[in-house]
Amino acid sequence: MHRTRFSTFAVVLIVLTCSVSPVQGQSSEDRAIEGGGIFVPGWMGSPVSKDAKLSVEGDVLYVKTGPAMTYWNPENTVSGNYTVSAVFNEPAYMNINDHPHPYGIVIGGNDLGTDQQSYLYCAAYGNGKFIVRGMGPEPFQMNGRRPEDHEAVNKAAGQGKPVTQEIAVSVMDDKVECAINGTVVASYDKSAVVGEGKLKTTDGVYGIRFAHNTDGMVTGLRAIKH
Repeated sequence: MHRTRFSTFAVVLIVLTCSVSPVQGQSSEDRAIEGGGIFVPGWMGSPVSKDAKLSVEGDVLYVKTGPAMTYWNPENTVSGNYTVSAVFNEPAYMNINDHPHPYGIVIGGNDLGTDQQSYLYCAAYGNGKFIVRGMGPEPFQMNGRRPEDHEAVNKAAGQGKPVTQEIAVSVMDDKVECAINGTVVASYDKSAVVGEGKLKTTDGVYGIRFAHNTDGMVTGLRAIKH
């Protein structure tokens, strides 16, 4: 009898698990964004997709992604020692997601949009975490496989609440640093960032990166030479 009860319970549990899993998985799939495309003169995106949208109003860039997207203007290049910065605003935290996704600054872009592209990005989450990642041309991780907590990264009060992050990536002689809200959260020797399988160079195009199913605004994107 005990075996029969256990087997019946196990079957019910499996059925319930299977019935729940597809629903949970749907929120992680890339959403199709209505009216997607790039509507900012001179800008490009990778991957090429109509399921994400980049638009502009005044000096504000609006981003809504289905797939994760890297956006840039080929004329936005910088070399030597510099800082690239912008303010990222997520007006309604996780409004098209059931878990946090990041957004941030791209530097060192070369061969963007090709299978040989390389770039580095530092991105913040609305839950107080950040990541530093890159393509070289395969993905590489600078601060581990999982996002890292830091008290400098702002946290939204809850789902649907606004959260803002000021993100800056600096290249200084032999260092590459990421600062969020005025505090350096990660610092690397340039030799750890540039090399085989990583960046070709820290010189290049700068831009922005948004993870999939993310809705946000960017203001003040600029590069300052040091």
